[in-house]
Amino acid sequence: MTTSTRVSTPFSRDTTAMEVVRGIDLTGRRAVVTGGGSGIGVETGRALAAAGAEVTLAVRRLDQGQRAAAEITASTGNDRVLVAPLDLADLASVAALVATWDGPLHILVNNAGIMASPETRTPQGWEMQFATNHLGHFALTTGLHRALAAAGGARVVSVSSAAHLRSPVVFEDIHFERRPYDPWEAYGQSKTANVLFAVEATRRWGDDGILANALMPGAIRTNLQRYISEEELDRMRAQSGGGAAYWKTPEQGAATSVLVATSPLLDGVGGRYFEDCQEAGPNQPGTRTGYAPYAMDAEAAQRLWQVSEESLTAA
Repeated sequence: MTTSTRVSTPFSRDTTAMEVVRGIDLTGRRAVVTGGGSGIGVETGRALAAAGAEVTLAVRRLDQGQRAAAEITASTGNDRVLVAPLDLADLASVAALVATWDGPLHILVNNAGIMASPETRTPQGWEMQFATNHLGHFALTTGLHRALAAAGGARVVSVSSAAHLRSPVVFEDIHFERRPYDPWEAYGQSKTANVLFAVEATRRWGDDGILANALMPGAIRTNLQRYISEEELDRMRAQSGGGAAYWKTPEQGAATSVLVATSPLLDGVGGRYFEDCQEAGPNQPGTRTGYAPYAMDAEAAQRLWQVSEESLTAA
């Protein structure tokens, strides 16, 4: 189901998504990209379409998604770029997409997300970042399990972040009901959940031919940062170790997602964490790279899956 050696590729931090798919033929494959109407989601969808896949952009704003789809078709010549409504914070919206999906699904890129937002809750009382970044994607992916299994070798891409180093999943108070709300801790917790999901999905579904991996796309200036001040962005640039030069373009930011989704170098590989188009190792103290041990903890991954199932059942 998985291999034990760390995956190495000829790509780097500067590689673009189009460079990753060069020579890869996805004709006959079907893909869904959440958040495909903007940012790295558009570039992920574009690269998959350029390689011949049928791509569905699952978006909250249909007008934005339709513009993105038309632009991808114009730039790639692939007219099999579709748009579907999806609000990950609305379980009825997630269920509607699942209900309308027919046939196999070869690639699911769980890309959409919100970052460091003010304290907001769903009607269920869930903290919005955890609800959107994790629970919505959990409901979508488990809902599409049959379609993924029917593909015979499906890949699930879980877009995480180096921000997962900020917080484990705090099972005792996931939704900040007793602890003070901190937007970055909430974001970090949701991004840890994205990694844990890939670990447990691979364990549960590997025998169905479904493998899931998580990744850090890199620092990219997109609408994701709409809640963050310029001063805070400057601090983030400084922490990244090299100023503005270390910020990626959206085309570079989508490269690791596309690698995880398509590269034959990852055949048989699941439950791993990638950054800059390479499999990452454990985080070293004082750095912002690699994965936190708690994000790859098998027991925590199983617990999160159970908690997530219970949350959706109760909703």
